[in-house]
Amino acid sequence: MLLKTKQHVLISALGIILFICGCGDSQMVQARSYENLQMVPANFSELAKIARQGVVNIRTEKTIKGGGRVFQYFFGPKGEQQNPFGNDQFDDFFDRFFGEEEGSGRDYKQKSLGSGFIIDKEGYIVTNNHVIEDADDIKVKLANGDEFDATVVGRDPKTDLALIKVPKSSKLQPIPWGKSEDMKVGDWVVAIGSPFGLEQTVTAGIVSAKGRTIGSGPYDDFIQTDASINQGNSGGPLLNLQGEVIGINTAIIAGGQGIGFAIPTKLAYGIIDQLKNEGEVTRGWLGVGIQNLTKEMADYYHLDSQEGVLISQVYEGDPADKAGIQAQDIIIAVNGKKIKDTRQLSRVIAETSVGKEISVDILRNGRKKSLNVVIARRDDARLGDLSTSSSHRGKTLGMRVEDLNEHLASRFQLKSNEKGAIVVEIDRSGKAAEAGIQAGDIIVEVNRTSVGSKKDYHSIVDSVDEGDELKFFIKRRNGFHVIKLEK
Repeated sequence: MLLKTKQHVLISALGIILFICGCGDSQMVQARSYENLQMVPANFSELAKIARQGVVNIRTEKTIKGGGRVFQYFFGPKGEQQNPFGNDQFDDFFDRFFGEEEGSGRDYKQKSLGSGFIIDKEGYIVTNNHVIEDADDIKVKLANGDEFDATVVGRDPKTDLALIKVPKSSKLQPIPWGKSEDMKVGDWVVAIGSPFGLEQTVTAGIVSAKGRTIGSGPYDDFIQTDASINQGNSGGPLLNLQGEVIGINTAIIAGGQGIGFAIPTKLAYGIIDQLKNEGEVTRGWLGVGIQNLTKEMADYYHLDSQEGVLISQVYEGDPADKAGIQAQDIIIAVNGKKIKDTRQLSRVIAETSVGKEISVDILRNGRKKSLNVVIARRDDARLGDLSTSSSHRGKTLGMRVEDLNEHLASRFQLKSNEKGAIVVEIDRSGKAAEAGIQAGDIIVEVNRTSVGSKKDYHSIVDSVDEGDELKFFIKRRNGFHVIKLEK
């Protein structure tokens, strides 16, 4: 019995030893699978030592007329545009940084700080547009302490990029461009700049997200990072671990605990190249009004998803019109590449060379068609006129009308065979709203003259003098109504 007991103990002990050994083998295998995964770089010293030579401090001085708000890139004059983050902290942050002085109404000299980086030995330096915008004097300080006066080569407010130049020098140490599209969320990045005027400050973090939209413009496509970025970092480089520029540090959220945003080089490189060679940026133009597809629209058009862009308006004589694109067409691809939303389409068209022919795939009445479009040059001045004209004509009486079509009939739950111009938008404080006209009303007659289209409506209203009476014969779901108002 004792022998048996000893044998059992021996066997049990051997089993435990084998179990432990087995666990050890498993842990060793698991450890080996992670042994080449470098979670944290040993240090950033070599990268910083080399890259800092190409980062510059930028000091500017500008004259502020009447003490107005300085930081126009995000906000514009007070009351005209809301800040993209919807909080007062962001406004207060830039007020403190740029120092809006007391005594509004008199001119004063404003000084500000920013960063930039050298891209070649010819003296070209990349920075943010808001760093040098309207500057009377720009001074650049190199890492070795040398200072130069800089001139502006070109600016692009839409992407907040700018290119400046200092005299050619063998002392200039360029930083190479990298590919932002190769970066992954979680990759290590390093930011170098002059936060709070503290030159050559190096901070490290990771790529927190890509493709961020922060409401600063139509071409938002930011890299989000937690590498510490503060005022004064603007225009400085965001680097990968090879010391290549993969982003241009541009914006922060005040109170955002280190959340910063950088313009990806995928967007910046082409812009900077144009500024260097042409002094300005030329963008492609399709000539359409566009909107994203809602779930209801996708259901209405029998689509499997909300991917694609609905054409809401086609400008007469522009590329889309010449190619045969029509309102209510849905753009699903450009040159064979799927289009998911309006932001993607805007970027694709903007980056297309003027005069280049592209293939645009559309859905029309459920059928796919391919049309060839020759891209024109985007003219912002004309675009503003088109927008103003459309807005003015559409809201002459505080309302906007459109031709009744299947989409609008579905939206307002009307029969698609109705005749007339439909009211699609009402200004609450406008004359139409005060008189009782509502969105979804069909204007059948104005002053006893038949209205069969939006063109008819505008023609009749435009022929009436200011102060004269307009009588609207309107069809609403609950019957007909006559509404009077003074033009």
